[in-house]
Amino acid sequence: MEHRIFTTTVASVYPLYVAKLERKGRTQAELDEAIEWLTGFDEPALRRELDEESTFEEFFADASLNPNASLITGVVCGVKVQEIEDPLMQKIRYLDKLVDELAKGKAMEKVLRRPLPEKA
Repeated sequence: MEHRIFTTTVASVYPLYVAKLERKGRTQAELDEAIEWLTGFDEPALRRELDEESTFEEFFADASLNPNASLITGVVCGVKVQEIEDPLMQKIRYLDKLVDELAKGKAMEKVLRRPLPEKA
C-alpha cells in the first residue's frame, strides 16, 4: 500500500520543518545543511526540488543518500527508524529524525553523524 506521504510534495512540508526549527531557535540554514548531508542536494538543487514541487518519492529518487544515513537511529512517530522495511518510508523518517534532533538542540556534528576529532 502506498502511503499518502509518498505523493506529498516536499515543498508543502518544508515550511513546517522550518517553522518547527525556528520555534526552537534553529535556522533554515541548519535545516538545509541537514538536508544536504542526507540527500546530497546543495542549495540550488534543493531550491529546484522545492520549486518543481517534487513529491517525497521523486525527491528521494533524485537524492544521493549519505552512506552514513544508516547511523540515524531512534524513534519517530512511535517507530524505530532502523526497523522500517519500506526504503522510501525509511528515508522520509531519516529526514524527520534529523529535524527532531535539530529541534531538540543537538549539536550539528551529532545530527550529521560526524566523527569527533581525534584528541592529540
